[in-house]
Amino acid sequence: MAVTAPRRLTADEFVALPGDLRFTQLIDGAVVVDSPNTRHQRVADWILYQLMSFAEEHPDLGEAGSGLQARLDDRNVFVPDVWWRSDERRLPREGPGHVGPPDLVVEARSPTTWRYDVHVKKSRYEAAGTPELWLVDTVADSVLVFRRSSPTEPLFDLALEVAAPEPLTTPVVPGFALDLAVLFDR
Repeated sequence: MAVTAPRRLTADEFVALPGDLRFTQLIDGAVVVDSPNTRHQRVADWILYQLMSFAEEHPDLGEAGSGLQARLDDRNVFVPDVWWRSDERRLPREGPGHVGPPDLVVEARSPTTWRYDVHVKKSRYEAAGTPELWLVDTVADSVLVFRRSSPTEPLFDLALEVAAPEPLTTPVVPGFALDLAVLFDR
């Protein structure tokens, strides 16, 4: 169940909150707390594992991770389930997390947060300049992909739905292919 705080916060107020903010996000100034279900976590972990394995084999292409806050603007601080940053945009070893969006954001469907993912979070990632967003629908066993056709494109101008047996590929991570049949068997 998602829980929201009654007062809207700024990003600075949010990141200064005490305690573990691992399952907490700031969405349009509202604090939203959620805990993933088992399928959500298995799917997100598998994607992370696949991206990290790919990064080990191709260290010059970038890095994958999870659990870091992405501060998009003064009212939105999200924690993507999985993220990818190109080699040119790697995070420093020590630091507060993402400033601005990762190159690829992956959000897996959770019963209480899907409405945020497909609406407000998609639009905030788009406005912040995220090159590509994957919304992994664990109910439909498909991935909604939103991407920009070029770095100068101001909006997600390409939208597609990918399901097995098609592999999921992305120009953001050249050479990477995710087997969706294996993913959705989790």
